Amino acid sequence: MIRKYLKSSYVFLLIIFSFFSCNNTNQKSKRDDAPLNGTIHITVDESFKPVIEEQISVFEASFPEAHIIAEYKPEADCLKDFFRDTINRMVIVTRGLNDKEDQYMLDSLNYRPGWDKIATDAIAIIVNGKSNDTLFSINRLQDLLTGNSNHTQQVVFDGLSATSTVRYVSDSILRGKKFDTSVVKAAKNSKEVIDFVSENENAIGLVGISWIGNPEDSAQVNMLRKVKIAYVQCDLCKDSPYVKPMQASILTRRYPLVRGLYYLIKENYFGLGSSFVNFMKYERGQLIFRRAYLGPVMDFDIRNVKINQKL
Repeated sequence: MIRKYLKSSYVFLLIIFSFFSCNNTNQKSKRDDAPLNGTIHITVDESFKPVIEEQISVFEASFPEAHIIAEYKPEADCLKDFFRDTINRMVIVTRGLNDKEDQYMLDSLNYRPGWDKIATDAIAIIVNGKSNDTLFSINRLQDLLTGNSNHTQQVVFDGLSATSTVRYVSDSILRGKKFDTSVVKAAKNSKEVIDFVSENENAIGLVGISWIGNPEDSAQVNMLRKVKIAYVQCDLCKDSPYVKPMQASILTRRYPLVRGLYYLIKENYFGLGSSFVNFMKYERGQLIFRRAYLGPVMDFDIRNVKINQKL
């Protein structure tokens, strides 16, 4: 019943947006997509592959004539596609556009691309399933990454350049300091990070929470039999507790390793890309982010209501 209501309300919104986007008929005749049908290409930060695959799967199941072809790449490569690839319609990454990039796209396209936040993500620290070393602070992470402590431990990333995780650690944890490349190891992607940590007792990995944090995903539950999610100290909290990247701690920022998830779209009309964006921004898409244990940007408050028994 609720699903039928959400789908019907979503389609109603699409009809309204489509009505107002039909003013320029000459442009529309050149398009090969519409809000509920056609094919578009997008590029997605590999850190978010599990949850975005779920978003696309549900969207395409709801609208069978719509096809979203996604490639999963490091964040820097996603942005290169956005700026240089005319086929690419949209990217999903961990930041929006800066002023220089916004002006470049305006000069190139004669309009400004749309972008906004659609969820809140966390970087999880994982350790081997046999390890009891599960408490970390930001200072300890700095010392580990710069080689100032415990050279017997190896820190594993999804690449040493071009990825959103590496950029986040460089900007928000190291803050200008350099990685010690004798301590830090590069893996090809998030799955390889998890596999490496599961096979090496002294390894520490950093991955997006959507790869490891969903207890309702059987594949992730199997992974958690081989690795553990560590706690990170909340320096802003009273008594400085150690906190896991749970949904509540992500939304309240008690867990310190938090970042946003954004869409960037090259579409100055209401087409399939805009339709997919709206799907992710509103009820059904936000529920998918919530189920993947990311922080949704839409509030889902529980309200007390009185039911009229005479109805």
